[in-house]
Order: sequence, then structure tokens, then C-alpha cells
Amino acid sequence: MTAATPAAPRATEAAGQISWPLVGFCLAGLGWWALTTWPPLAAFARLPGPVEVFTEWVSPDPIYGISLFVPDYWLHIGYSLTRAWIAFGLACLLGIPLGIVMGWHGATRDYAGALIAVLRPVPPLAWVPLAILLLPGNEWAVIFVTFLVAFFATVVNTVMGVDSIDRDYFRAARCLGASRWAVLRDVVLPGALPAIFTGLQIAMGAAWFSLAAGEMIAAQYGLGYLIWDSYNLIQYPTIVIGMGTLGLLGYLSSALIRQVGRHLMAWRAQSMGAAV
Repeated sequence: MTAATPAAPRATEAAGQISWPLVGFCLAGLGWWALTTWPPLAAFARLPGPVEVFTEWVSPDPIYGISLFVPDYWLHIGYSLTRAWIAFGLACLLGIPLGIVMGWHGATRDYAGALIAVLRPVPPLAWVPLAILLLPGNEWAVIFVTFLVAFFATVVNTVMGVDSIDRDYFRAARCLGASRWAVLRDVVLPGALPAIFTGLQIAMGAAWFSLAAGEMIAAQYGLGYLIWDSYNLIQYPTIVIGMGTLGLLGYLSSALIRQVGRHLMAWRAQSMGAAV
């Protein structure tokens, strides 16, 4: 009986964690409905309301041609998902090793850090013309623009993760005769892992942001293209459907990365505990 006592506070806390996000969504939806029902400015009257958007989104026969039941909707999602994850995968493959080397080796940071600091503030849209000129086809141009933003976020957070490791761990490893590979495996990677996965979540969110911008300019399919094409065709509910889909996919992608990070860090903590 005594072991069951702490369950009540945990259950209450879990209920609170579930209810507050729902309250936030409800308040946002209510505000959206109020702004379109009683528009404070004339321009707000052109915006579609939440009921109109939801009805269009789930309609088997949508007025503007895009809904959950239309194959083209899923085709746009498939293109965007493929581009986002290819760009994100390339950012991981290149950004994490570079960030670790920059954080661990001062000379490499001196060589690459200044260049990254100059290139990182350049907006992703500014890279689109060069990407179209240099890369074969528009598809790789969009992936390249998406990759750049994710790459910079991954590198910077990985460097910060290595910098955050207490230098005493490195000195202790050297005193115990650990090789550079052992220091990398047992000190650098476990110590930098939380910052790396924080950076990966940021990188994924930034990837979806730049992907939509690139698709608006250099693509024929994808959610960004769908949003821009709907604007040109004055299909305002479809614009909101595309935006909502982007938000949901970005959230789910970041949540997946967060879960992988928790699993890996829990495994590392258990492994280190067992070693002790």
C-alpha cells in the first residue's frame, strides 16, 4: 500500500502536462476564430476561419482540390519529407564530425570557425540562385539549401557540447593512459551528446523552415510549392492546410529526434553506471 502512494502526484502532474498544451491550442483556435469573425482590420476578412479550413482539410471532395483524401496532398508531403530527411542526414554525417573536431582541436576551429561564422548568417534564400546554377536539377538545389541551415546548427551545437565538457575528464583520461580514440569514445561523445541532440532538434526545425522557402522558388512539388501556388490561385484555406501540415511534420520530426536522443543517453548512462 505504501508503494502506491507516490503514484497520485505523478498522475496529477501527467494530467497537467497533457491539459496545458490542449488549453493553448484551444485558446489559439478561439483567437483565430474571433479575428476572422470580427476582423479588427479589413485585411483580416480575407483570412479563412478555423471551421472553413478544417472542413476543407477533411473533405472527401474539397473545394480547392487539397485534403486528406486527395493523392496530390500526400504527394506533396512525400516530396517534402524526402528532401528534409536527406538534407538532415547529410547535416548529421558532415556536421557532427566537424563540430567534434572543431571543439576538440583548436587549430581546426581556427581554420573553419571564421568561415562558418561568415556563412551562417546568409539567409537560405540567398543560396537558391547559386544552388540552381551549380547543382543538377532543382531537386538537389532545394536539398542543398535545406542542408546548409541544418548543417550550421548541427556544427555550432556540437562545438558547444564539446566545450561544455569539464577539462578534468580529459586530464584524468590522459593520466590513466587512455588513447585519443578512447578519449573520443568515452569522454567526448558522451559529454557532448546532450548538446548534439539539442542541436539536431534545432537543425530539424530549421531544415523545415528553409525547405519551405526553397520549395516556393525552385520546386514543382512539396508543401512550400503548394503554399505558394495556392497563394497565386487565391486558395487561402489551402495555404493554411499547407502551413499546418508543415508544423505537424516539423513537430513530429523533432519529437522523433528527441526520443532517439533520450534512448541513446539513457543507454550511455546505464553503460557508464555498470562500468563504475
